[in-house]
Amino acid sequence: MTADWQPTACILCECNCGVIVQVDDRKLVKIRGDKEHPASQGYTCNKALRLDHYQSSGNRLTSPLRRRHDGSYEEIDWDTAIAEIAEGFAAIRDEHGGDKIFYYGGGGQGNHLGGAYSGAFLKAIGSRYRSNALAQEKTGEHWVDAQLYGGHTRGEFDHAEASVFVGKNPWMSQSFPRARVVLNDIAKDPNRSMIVIDPVVTDTAKLADFHLRVRPGTDAWCLAALAAVLVQEQLCDEAFLAEHVTGAEAVREVLAEVPIGDYAQRCGVDEQLLRAAARRIACAASVSVFEDLGIQQAPNSTLCSYLNKMLWILTGNFAKRGAQHLHSSFAPLFSPAGVGRTPVTGAPIIAGLVPSNVVPQEILTDHPDRLRAMIVESSNPAHSVADSAAVSEALRSLELLVVVDVAMTETARLAHYVLPAASQFEKPEATFFNLEFPHNTFHLRHPVMEPLPGTLAEPEIWARLVRALGVVDDAELTPLRRAAAEGLDAYAQAFLVAVGANPQLGRVLPFVLYETLGPALPEGLAGAAALWGLAQKTAMTYPAAVQRAGHADGNALFEAILAEKSGVTFTVHEYADDFALISHPDRMIAMEIPELLDDVRALRSAPTALTSTEFPMVLSAGERRAFTANDILRNPSWRTRDADGALRISPQDATAIGLADGGRVRITTAAGTAEATVEITDTMLAGHVSLPNGYGVDYREADGSSTTPGVAPNTLTSTDWRDAYAGTPWHKHVPARVEAVAGLG
Repeated sequence: MTADWQPTACILCECNCGVIVQVDDRKLVKIRGDKEHPASQGYTCNKALRLDHYQSSGNRLTSPLRRRHDGSYEEIDWDTAIAEIAEGFAAIRDEHGGDKIFYYGGGGQGNHLGGAYSGAFLKAIGSRYRSNALAQEKTGEHWVDAQLYGGHTRGEFDHAEASVFVGKNPWMSQSFPRARVVLNDIAKDPNRSMIVIDPVVTDTAKLADFHLRVRPGTDAWCLAALAAVLVQEQLCDEAFLAEHVTGAEAVREVLAEVPIGDYAQRCGVDEQLLRAAARRIACAASVSVFEDLGIQQAPNSTLCSYLNKMLWILTGNFAKRGAQHLHSSFAPLFSPAGVGRTPVTGAPIIAGLVPSNVVPQEILTDHPDRLRAMIVESSNPAHSVADSAAVSEALRSLELLVVVDVAMTETARLAHYVLPAASQFEKPEATFFNLEFPHNTFHLRHPVMEPLPGTLAEPEIWARLVRALGVVDDAELTPLRRAAAEGLDAYAQAFLVAVGANPQLGRVLPFVLYETLGPALPEGLAGAAALWGLAQKTAMTYPAAVQRAGHADGNALFEAILAEKSGVTFTVHEYADDFALISHPDRMIAMEIPELLDDVRALRSAPTALTSTEFPMVLSAGERRAFTANDILRNPSWRTRDADGALRISPQDATAIGLADGGRVRITTAAGTAEATVEITDTMLAGHVSLPNGYGVDYREADGSSTTPGVAPNTLTSTDWRDAYAGTPWHKHVPARVEAVAGLG
């Protein structure tokens, strides 16, 4: 074992907290928080300490695999795999068009860098349509943000006087730096307040000053009532609205008509508590708001995104300490492409992402424009997308399915070819979840060990596929290789000349950077070459903020990224910069979104419940808990509690059904059925049950046996239950029936 502590990061949520590790025999034997990391500053939650269960998983792949006609797999060499895959995709492109080749992925919570190289291959084969996990969560919010101010906002919770969490439990799901430290600081400070809107008594709700315990699925009525209190009690910041907002009058007219008492009754929250929460927001010197999956995967999700943003816009909580902010980004999480429609179902494409829920329908059809082939990279849609049976059927029907992953996932077992990737600790990696203000950080994680023999890092995989297509003459890259050896300044000049002279190189930029700049980078960091282009763009987009962070230009920023193994602060903004980050030409927040205002009006007569006599309960499928994570943690031994992923149910419902703690139940929905262990808890409302995320994955033991603890949530969800605007799924609001399993209740 080396005694050296090596910096890297946790890969289990979007925070990607910095950690330091000691390695012995390819294992992460010791893990601690990295005090040098500019964002997390030594903080980690309990999950980061179990990262070796990912690194040392017995399910690692060590050779390319090709499916035989009988469904079994045979090992093949890399040259054969690359040649056959490139030939297969080229044949589909030539016969049906490259737009029939679909891409799903681009990295999980921590490995975005590898996915950055996929674009070169996708452009080379003419692929047009793509999706990933963001299309199951954030596209509705993105659609609202794009119209309001053109970018993504994040609250400055470290300094907020009032913090509002809507369908969000940051104690478990983190999502902003040092989440538990910040939550405890808020809870201990009598001058600060926390407001939680959630049907569950979460760990965060237990700390809250105001817990608006809404009935499941009624968040829109609660949020509309809160915003209406601000208008009807004349609590808005009129000076801010006059100077920085357009369309406020149209919003005010709609909210003035909201029957607050009726809506409080509909959502199950005491009217006086609701009014008190709204007044606390209005009187606070600063307010930050965070929405998450509790509303983003439930009915009226896009409307809820709009309504919760009214809370801070109406009260002028923007561009000041402790409030809501637009922020810089090192690389865009969303495509700049506008809203379009899918070729078969006409589903909305927001920010370049096809809704995950429609993918089976875009495949399982005789429509001439159906998807015929698919690449899945570091994702597992057969497990993570609604209605697993339909997704699996669709994937089986494809003419060509290629999966790039570290493990033989549920999706990989349906593929024609499986390509084994190096793990996130065996290659340079990074996340593009860079969302903070005023200081924003970026962390290039250096490999802490060599790739497992037989595996390749994704940049090399994509480069080999592009080479196999022959889209770039290698001789054209020679001047760039020569310039790279002379230094970054020489390379920058040669790069501009080369791309200007040959537009074809511009279509495959990640490949060009990897092939030419990559070999000139420090050993083991060739995969970081794409960051050079992103650093140049960042320095041009935010020149003053980049210089405040200590970087003279794009080359200086890139060099700092390579050198600082614990990460760098890449922008330092001033609060007034928020207004400059609004993308509208007038730099005003455009508050009026007519179709969503129509939806606010329609709440008067809309049903608050989607349950029925057959399915009388609401199932939240995919709750975050202390021992849940995304499904890259396949080895169940990482859990020391909740080994089976219990169904949580209220005491009232348990009594009515005849259940005992630890008993077994059958959960039935219109989409499927499953059995689970029971946990009886008063954190759940009557009529509301929940199952955790991250369970139901098949783990193969060393002796060849397999285990699949818990319920795969998407055996119970449906592709048809989705938001009208964004197509995001209703995983957190599934009508269900719960029954005792005979003899075990």
